[in-house]
Parts: sequence; C-alpha cells; structure tokens
Amino acid sequence: MLKDKFYKEIPNIHHPKEKLVATHCSYCGMQCGMNLRVDTDKNTIIGVEPRYDWPVTLGKMCPKGVTAYQQTNHADRLLRPLIRDDASKKGTKEGFREASWDEAYDLIVHKFKALQAQYGKDSLSVFSGVSMTNEKCYLTGKFARVALQTRYIDYNGRFCMSSAAAGFLRSFGVDRGSTLPWTDIHETDCLFIAGSNTAECHPTSMFRVWEVQNRGGYLIVADPRETPLARRADLHLDLKPGTDLALANGMVHLLIQNGYADDAFVQAHTNGFEETKALVSQFTPEYTSEITGVAPEKLIRAAEIYGKAPNAIVMFARGIEQQTRGSDNVSAYTNMCLVTGKIGRPKSGVATLTGQGNGQGGREHGQKADALPGYRKITNPKHVKEICSVWGIEPEEMPQPGVSAYEMFEFMQNKTIRGLYLLCSNPAVSAPNLNEVRGALKSLDFMVCSDIFLSESAEFADVVLPSVTWSEDEGTVTNLEGRIIKINKAQEPIGESKPDWLIEVELAERLGRGKYFSHLTSPAKVAEEFRLASKGGYADYYGATWDKIEKQNGVFWPCKDKDDLGTPYMFLDQQYYHADGKAQICALPYRPPAEEPCEQYPLRLTTGRVVYHYLSGNQTRRIPFLHDMCPEPYVEVHPETARQYGIEHDEIVQLFTRRGEAHFKVKVIEAIRKDTVFVPYHFGHEQSINLLTIPALDPMSRMPEFKACAAQMEKIAAHGEAVR
Repeated sequence: MLKDKFYKEIPNIHHPKEKLVATHCSYCGMQCGMNLRVDTDKNTIIGVEPRYDWPVTLGKMCPKGVTAYQQTNHADRLLRPLIRDDASKKGTKEGFREASWDEAYDLIVHKFKALQAQYGKDSLSVFSGVSMTNEKCYLTGKFARVALQTRYIDYNGRFCMSSAAAGFLRSFGVDRGSTLPWTDIHETDCLFIAGSNTAECHPTSMFRVWEVQNRGGYLIVADPRETPLARRADLHLDLKPGTDLALANGMVHLLIQNGYADDAFVQAHTNGFEETKALVSQFTPEYTSEITGVAPEKLIRAAEIYGKAPNAIVMFARGIEQQTRGSDNVSAYTNMCLVTGKIGRPKSGVATLTGQGNGQGGREHGQKADALPGYRKITNPKHVKEICSVWGIEPEEMPQPGVSAYEMFEFMQNKTIRGLYLLCSNPAVSAPNLNEVRGALKSLDFMVCSDIFLSESAEFADVVLPSVTWSEDEGTVTNLEGRIIKINKAQEPIGESKPDWLIEVELAERLGRGKYFSHLTSPAKVAEEFRLASKGGYADYYGATWDKIEKQNGVFWPCKDKDDLGTPYMFLDQQYYHADGKAQICALPYRPPAEEPCEQYPLRLTTGRVVYHYLSGNQTRRIPFLHDMCPEPYVEVHPETARQYGIEHDEIVQLFTRRGEAHFKVKVIEAIRKDTVFVPYHFGHEQSINLLTIPALDPMSRMPEFKACAAQMEKIAAHGEAVR
C-alpha cells in the first residue's frame, strides 16, 4: 500500500489535559485531515497534528494547513459588531465603533426594510463564499430568497469553479469535480495536468503524482510557467496564456488521427463525435503550434503517451478555467477522455483541482444566481416546486434568477442594487478590475459584512458582524473528489462572534420571516433540512448522514438513502446525466483571449497562487510564518525580457493594463515564457494584481478572464521617473 511505502506513523505525546478533535483543514479542496489539539482547561486550540487515517492525504499537510489553527485565536479577530459612524471613511479601517448585536441587528433590519420599501425587494443582494460548510451555503441561499426575497445572490466560486461546473454539465449532464476517488491517482499510467500549479496549490497531492512516475507512468503538464510540477514532467507543453482550447483541440485531433479513439465506446456512449472530428481536423500540430507556441513534436508526443496509456486521468485547475473560454476548455480537455473511452472506470477519468475548501459543495446547494439545492435550476418549475415544498413557500414566491458575481457589481454601480450582505468573501481583492469593483462597493446605500477579520472588503461596510472560524462550528464540506466530510467544533467562539447560520436565523426573525427559520436551532438541524432539500436533485446528499460520514470517513455523492454507501466512481454503468444517457463530445471552435498583446501592451499577464497563501490572503497574510515566507507580491519576468526592459532582479517596476497600474518587485526567472509575466493575487489594497485584470466574462459560466490580458511594464528609475 502507498501508506506503508511512504509513511510511518509516529505516536504523539500529549499533555494530560489535552484533547484531540478530528477535523479537516480550512483551506483548499484537498481538505487534509488534521487533529486540532485543545487545552481542555482553557478550551483553546494550541496546536495541530496530521491525521494518518485520512485516506486522501495520509498524514500530509502543507504550510497553510500546519498553521491554520493560528487564525482562531488571532489578535486581529473581530470580537464585537462594528458600526460605521463616518461614511466619508468608507474604504478604510477608520470610522467604526463597537456596538451590541441588538444595535447592529436593529440598524441592518431598519436599512434593509427601508431600501426594499423604496426600491423593491431586488434592491438588496447577497454575495457569499464557499469556504463555508454545506449547511451554511445552503442556508445562505434560503436566506436570500426567503428572508430577503431577492433575486440577487451569487458567490465567489464564480471566480473559481464556475467554468468547471459549466463544462462538466455540458459534457456529462452533471457537475462533480472528479469522476473517481483521489486514491486512484497514483495507480494510473498517465496524468495529463493542464493549468494547475499542483505542487504549490495542492501540494499534498504530489506524493501520488510522483508515484505515477515512480511506477513507470507518465506526467504531461500544460502550463505557461515551468512550475515545480512542470519541471518534473516527462513533457511540458509551454503554451501561451489563453490558448488552451487550441491545445485541447489539437490533442483530440491527434488522438483520432493516430487511431487512439475507442470507436465502440464513442458509438455506444457519446454524441457529437463526427462534428468534433470535423472541427478539430484543422488543428494539425503545425496549426496548433502556431496558436499556442508549443512545438509540434511535443504535441505529437503528448498524444502518443496519452493515447497508448492503458489508464489515464486528465486533471485541470484555474489555469484553464479562468478564461473567457474556460467552460469550452473544460469540455475540450474532457473530450480527450470521451474520445478514448478513458472514463467510467477505476484509474481513468477527469478531475479538477478545487481551489476552495468547499468549492464543490458550495456551488451545489443554492448560492449561485440560477441554482437551488441539489443542483436544481431555478428556471425549472418542477425544481422550484420541490424546493418550495421544503421551505414552506409558494412557487410564485420564489425570486427569478439573478446575475453573476461581477455583474452584481455593475448593478451596484447603476443603482439597481443598493444594499449588500457580504459574507465569507473578499471581492475587494479577489474580483477583477478592482477600481470599478471598489467603486461599486463604495456607492452602495448600505452594506453589511460578516467576517472573522476586518478584510479589505469589510472596510467598505456600514456594519461588520464578527463570525466564527471553521474550528468554532461544525458541519459538512465536500472535497475536490466529491466526498462529503465532517468538520468538527474544537473550541467555543471567542468574544461575541457568532456562526453565520445563527446570524442568518436571527436576522430572518427580525425581518419578520422567522417562521421559515426558527426551527433551525443548531448546525445539525440545518443539516437535516439541507439533506432533505437536496433529495432527488443531481447532487443528492440525502443519505449522507453525519453518522455515515463518520463511520465511512466520508461519503461520495450522490448518496440517495440510508442504505446507499455513496458513489466513489461516476459513470461505472456508462450512464450519463443527459436525457438519452450519453455523454456529449463537444465541437468547440477556437477563439483567442478577449485581449491580445499589441504594440502598446505587448506582454501577456497571468495570475495565480503561491504555496504560502490562500485566495485573497485575508487569513494567511496574518499568520507570521506564512507572511514571512511571502510578505509581498512580485512579478515574474524571463531573463531575456528583463534585459529588453533594462530590468534587474529585485528592482521595482510599474505594471499596467487598460484598467489600472501597480508597482511590483521583479523576480527574474527562466521558468516563464518570454512573452508572459506572472503575479500572485493574494495581496490587498494597492498591491493587488486584480487592479489590472480584465472583467471579460465566459458567456456560459460568467467566469472572468483572470489568466490572460495584455500588459505593459516600465522600470521605475531611482529618481522616480519611469523609463521604457
């Protein structure tokens, strides 16, 4: 077994008055197993140790996970509600005073009711996140549509996972991030990983990735940067940012042309093959190379390796998804599996490396603008009726679909939306085109923010509510495999902080909608209703009780009843979720990024993560070790490009696009294309690269194109003048 090969569990010695609480990390979709060490006298978390019984990571933890507990009792924690008395200081940390919960609630209810009385129900909005439990994500969707009765709700997964969702829905008729369990990865014969800096973003996956090569298998990586993953790959496809669709089409063309298509599988289980074959025929290695910059011989070799492999897994992450063709990229790479029949069986399939801890579950149960629990559609009358029967409202009371996350900020600017309830998200750092987004937040008539820290977004709020960390509450999350797991409470909330589910229940009562929420007196009570609401949906969690989750160490959805053990492998029966039971091979014409380099902006700007930080950095930038390891953003520049611009390592440059500018220290590095620059996005205020990114949206997923836009760079001379 892999565990026996790589790990020897070392017994830990604990203080007599110390207890261990088994739970999972608060950060990425790996949801690494951990035991939180709790001082029982002080009821305080004092440390962490890995869980060797967690099958996904087998005791592995990354720097973020090892230090995650330090956020719980951090000196920056919000302990009491804050009310802003000086509106002129919006967008800063100034102008707040502490208040009681009663005063904060009274003000929120008064302002919300006044706005809706004057401008209608839809003048309010909810913007939420997926670093919350399934129960909180579910209740947030219900709160928006039943307590506030507004159509305008969306979530930060729109900036993270929405293209994967749209692509999978089109290809399979269902969106589960992985068609097979993570414990199969090291047993496959070929990993084709596109747009994922796995070694930094999901480092606890890497022992399985390396084992593929140790066993004689192959690793192919498609990425503009020579990341640590790409450096170890058998083949690195160093494509231009934003050209994944051409690369995927080129791969499918070669797989078909060279006889690697599984004709029997294609005929029996798919639609769209002939149309796709005709479309990709133009994507010869030479033509694909012209678009992507990848050498033809690399493309030919990649198709040969993948095509000949008895088993293979295609994996991808935000690199291919955060584009205006992100949904198409997902379906196009998925075509590789469908054309060759390498899906619906162990050791083969497709998987996405989820960025947020509950990126899977958080998009399934009602936070999306057009979605209802169980991955139902709000435009489907049958689906609406099913959820209304659980919520106790009439179908005509269900609000219509809203708009996507970035479009909500546009609606704030034009005053369609006048009030915002923001929780568990930091769009003042994470959204694109931040000058406009920050202006939208500042223009709101009234804004409420619920958070554990005073984030950059909270600085725009009129009321800030202190919520709890993941270790002060309980519930379930769904990891990147589609495995539902349990988060356990390790200590009582500090100060006067409250969990978001309780805040929503108490606000609903004061808004006069308490009869729909008053029975939800604990996370377990929310879980009971949440499971019932998901029953019969595509993402059916009804059979995934907390007891079953604990007994099995997680339950894969769908899990439909008490006797159902869950579904680790999707499509074993080769039945897909489209009406005819077949998967769709998608014919997808190539279109370049929304913004291509030009004489004025000759560089390609792309963004991403580093191992020491998480998303907007609101949590990790406060942890001393993580901050020390990466205290500020930087711009990666190829040595030849640096010479062209007269720039040396560690000098300061001004990077600018059509939307904004920012200053960054230069990191001269060979591990990037000469026509591309890279900046991590975890930093706030004037250090945020999202001041420069483009708000062009994928037409299906409404995902912004974070991974590609045109940029220019200027050296900042010692005397303060910019020189070309």
